[in-house]
Amino acid sequence: MNWLIVFAAGILEVVWASGLKYADSTLDWIIVGTLIAISFIMLIYSYKTLPLAAAYTVFVGIGTVGTYFVGIYLGEPFSITQLIFLSLLLLGVIGMKMGTGPKEEQTGGESV
Repeated sequence: MNWLIVFAAGILEVVWASGLKYADSTLDWIIVGTLIAISFIMLIYSYKTLPLAAAYTVFVGIGTVGTYFVGIYLGEPFSITQLIFLSLLLLGVIGMKMGTGPKEEQTGGESV
């Protein structure tokens, strides 16, 4: 369940990061600021049961990949080289997720 929260927080990161480019009024900045706060609150909540490094890596990976593709959709330039390195980043994020179990498994059942 907490991985779904990390995923949702990552999607919100894509929305607010993309919105930064277009925020030009007080209301826009309030909306962006609210989305930033919500995404980080969701991420912090997920840390209660997920390993910090893995959860943050997945969060940032979703934000990076999503924001990159939103930028392309909005007309920003891209290159094959960028796509290759983005694929490597995505491979690393997937590796972090696959190589990480619940917090209890990583610490041998002891709280840290």
